[in-house]
Amino acid sequence: MKPIQVGLLGIGTVGGGTFTVLLRNQEEIQRRAGRAIRITMVADLDTARAKAIVGDSAQVVNDARQVIANPEIDIVVELIGGYGIARTLVLEAIAAGKHVVTANKALLAVHGTEIFAAAHAKGVVVAFEAAVAGGIPIIKALREGLTANRIEWIAGIINGTTNFILSEMRAKGLDFDTVLKEAQRLGYAEADPTFDIEGVDAAHKATIMSAIAFGVPVQFDKAHVEGITKLQAADIRYAEQLGYRIKLLGVTKRRLDAGAAGGIELRVHPTLIPATRLIANVEGAMNAVVVHGDAVGTTLYYGKGAGAEPTASAVIADLVDITRLHTADPDHRVPYLAFQPGAMQDTPILPMDAVLTSFYLRLRVADEAGVLARITGILAEHGISIDALLQREPGEGEKQTDVIILTHDTLEGGMNQAIAQMQALPTVLAPIVRIRKEELK
Repeated sequence: MKPIQVGLLGIGTVGGGTFTVLLRNQEEIQRRAGRAIRITMVADLDTARAKAIVGDSAQVVNDARQVIANPEIDIVVELIGGYGIARTLVLEAIAAGKHVVTANKALLAVHGTEIFAAAHAKGVVVAFEAAVAGGIPIIKALREGLTANRIEWIAGIINGTTNFILSEMRAKGLDFDTVLKEAQRLGYAEADPTFDIEGVDAAHKATIMSAIAFGVPVQFDKAHVEGITKLQAADIRYAEQLGYRIKLLGVTKRRLDAGAAGGIELRVHPTLIPATRLIANVEGAMNAVVVHGDAVGTTLYYGKGAGAEPTASAVIADLVDITRLHTADPDHRVPYLAFQPGAMQDTPILPMDAVLTSFYLRLRVADEAGVLARITGILAEHGISIDALLQREPGEGEKQTDVIILTHDTLEGGMNQAIAQMQALPTVLAPIVRIRKEELK
């Protein structure tokens, strides 16, 4: 049987890894796919580098449209990244009747609805396992392995850079800026790490998982996004004393109590997690995703979320899937977002004021009688109950101290009002630190 011919757009880290793994494991991959898969054409602006990687095994060009226009190419793999030219090329490949594999989470989180609609209309596949959590097969788990379940929530450590930074801050007691520089030196953080440390990368991935889990369109613009740049070593230390660890989590939940139609929480932010949870012990640049379904309960998916070969593993898995489905009836393929196109819902993404979670609060207060009573009184006025409280003894000669409060679940809107009232107290001497907390039971 004639091999499936693949055109590769971009042969950087992931593209090079994809070529290498596909070549190294070609016999095993062919046994699984039922026919050979060959990268026969590569487009990259740096043609010299591309030729050094592929040798004589593939044609190298500097124009991606030559790959798309080639009638012999069955599948186009987009590994360029970004929102701009990548969107244009993916839509052009679809219009040309090519199946598409992409690792581009930013593209799908922002333009996924348009891209999936175009692919459905043309009867081609857009596969994107590599777009979320690198080598962890979380997309396949959500779309297929857990298809019998009503997904209730997902929480994931889905950015290795931020997890490395938080792990180092906790283990070594260092501040954020110091660890960021070390992460850049070691290659875990880019020269411009904004998308990682501000939570944007994780929000792209959480948006895609939320759409698959709940059968809604991708809606990155509705996500609440907070990064880790304001986290202080003191809060990581206090969290540890209280039996928690702080991780940057992407969280999406189905909420049935939020109005007649219900609602979906979609948020990325630093989060306290009990240290006894498996996901709290995911360290370094590793990723992990916890999914809770009504039938299966809680499941955990763990592994490398980035890197040449882990991500290549996911890209090639998509190539194998498309190869298996190459002659299948388009109407009976696995839908891109798990639900059939006509069965998508318009369940709204909830605003942060309507999010229900618990909180860690750190208040720098004057060491005076009655301060704690006023603070707890304000929380009580807003119906916020206290789960745990830690009051640090002031040092010798100090006239101020830290009060740490863990709350039970409450609406974010009520907590915002309570914090505003507490901040206005003359005995509260610094901006109140607020970090959300998830038990992940």
